[in-house]
Amino acid sequence: MLRDLTAGAAEDAAARQQLVSFDDIEQRAHEQTPALDALAFLAPAERVKIIAEVKRSSPSRGALATITDPAALASTYQSAGASTVSVLTEGRKFKGSLEDLELVRDAVSIPVLRKDFITLDYQVFEARAAGADLVLLIVAALEQPELVHLHELITSLGMTALVETHSADEVERALDLGASLIGVNARNLSTFELDQDLFGRLADRIPAGIIRVAESAVKTAADVSHYRSSGADVVLVGEALVTGDPARTLEEFLGIS
Repeated sequence: MLRDLTAGAAEDAAARQQLVSFDDIEQRAHEQTPALDALAFLAPAERVKIIAEVKRSSPSRGALATITDPAALASTYQSAGASTVSVLTEGRKFKGSLEDLELVRDAVSIPVLRKDFITLDYQVFEARAAGADLVLLIVAALEQPELVHLHELITSLGMTALVETHSADEVERALDLGASLIGVNARNLSTFELDQDLFGRLADRIPAGIIRVAESAVKTAADVSHYRSSGADVVLVGEALVTGDPARTLEEFLGIS
């Protein structure tokens, strides 16, 4: 599944490059308003912080929500206390787009994460041109030299990389990279099985000073509390927000200390 998603995202980026050249997208990226300091917004605090996701669909669950106005949803997230908004921009399985990200960026004053299957420089420049402050890098999808290169490019553009891991080996690769923001995804992107205890097993491998993000398998406040007690500074939440009352759910989650 991860290979298919990554290959599809690269094909779609190549198609967009036929419409907007590499030179043009790079120029747009450099002309964009400077990125926000996402690490400052996500810095550890007394209470857990939330990255709230604009998510219409997923390969594992299919259609989740008909989001006709991503900007309005993102504004709701911000008003309810989210520290960052994550926007799925993958179109084939997640039904997202860069247009969604642009609309969200114009609507909120907190950082915006481009969540996609990033393997190309072009995709990184697209993210910055669209106003992203953060870009997801999935360790399992990249060889280490590619991971290092993309991380350096993201940083050089003033953005922050959320480096996603799924194993102890991948955490070590993220640390070797010098990542400041490391996520642990409970969902195995090959089998799509969930292991909510994976974060707890890996959290101690992430040193103090690096922001730890728990991803996936969040349905209730108890799930957020589970991650928080295991050492999460930040929890990324999508499905639970878009399938319920986003403001009320967020406020409940943010009550976890």
